[in-house]
Amino acid sequence: MDSFRWGILGAARIARRLIPAIREAGGEVVALGVRDPASERARTFAQEWGVPIVGGYAEVIAGPVDAVYNPLPNDLHAPWTLAALRAGKHALTEKPLSLNEAEARALAVAAGEAGRVLLEAFAPPFHPYMRRVRELSQGGELGEVRALHASFGFDLTRPDDFRWNAAQGGGALYDVGTYAVHLARQLLGEPSGATGWARWTGTEGGVDLGFSGVLDYPGALVTVAAGFDWPAPAQRLSVVGSEGTLDADCVASGGDRPVALRLSTRTGTRREEVPAANAYAEMVAHFQRVAQGEEVPRRPPEDAVGQARVLDALYASARSGRRVSLG
Repeated sequence: MDSFRWGILGAARIARRLIPAIREAGGEVVALGVRDPASERARTFAQEWGVPIVGGYAEVIAGPVDAVYNPLPNDLHAPWTLAALRAGKHALTEKPLSLNEAEARALAVAAGEAGRVLLEAFAPPFHPYMRRVRELSQGGELGEVRALHASFGFDLTRPDDFRWNAAQGGGALYDVGTYAVHLARQLLGEPSGATGWARWTGTEGGVDLGFSGVLDYPGALVTVAAGFDWPAPAQRLSVVGSEGTLDADCVASGGDRPVALRLSTRTGTRREEVPAANAYAEMVAHFQRVAQGEEVPRRPPEDAVGQARVLDALYASARSGRRVSLG
């Protein structure tokens, strides 16, 4: 079988994780497109990773690649992913897939019409840590979920980072809060409503420096939190079930470290350690198998549409001060 060929849009930091993952999964990175091919940053990145610069983003999409990986700033996810799909390329796009539900739905339609794979690049579902959490909380030792809290934050100190720019889809919810929302949806399905609160960077046109939200589920209270001004990177997951509780310092592991689970049930307490695993490589390998017709997608584009719908509702609630129904 010929190697699965990838093109990369931009020299983003996250691409430093995906390029090795692509190679571990048996793929080949054959093209890099950047905004300024003559820049020193682009040349250094290309040399470091041994990937040829073929021009801009359009040149990658038009070239001999099977799939495109899109880690561009958030506002460029939808337009360049749409361009890739229309050019007949499979697309793996960083989260958030789009800046609203309508864009996500348009991408899902385009993928269906083109007969191409479209995946929002959430690596945690491909980590054995998340599989174990699902086992415990979906009919396992924890019983029925009564409450869930997921939070993720860090100190964003780079003043020129696009995540401070509302026009580019910045903000804590889109960046790290989206992991907490996605985790809740993995375990419990789609919420019936959402209420959000935000601390904004300005009175008008700012981004959410911090965000918290409540998602409505029958029988379960779900809260999420995210921030850009936390003194140190922190992730927290807590699941309270009818038969026990689970706590972990992890919401979005990509697999570069073991994950400890702390369990308390009616029979006692214990600690489980899920070993490190390259969730990015597993995600890419699954993507390639789906593209080659060897597997069905674990998360079809409709999952990304549902994710965008919840994010829309949380932002709408934070701006209006009212609960938003998703029923």
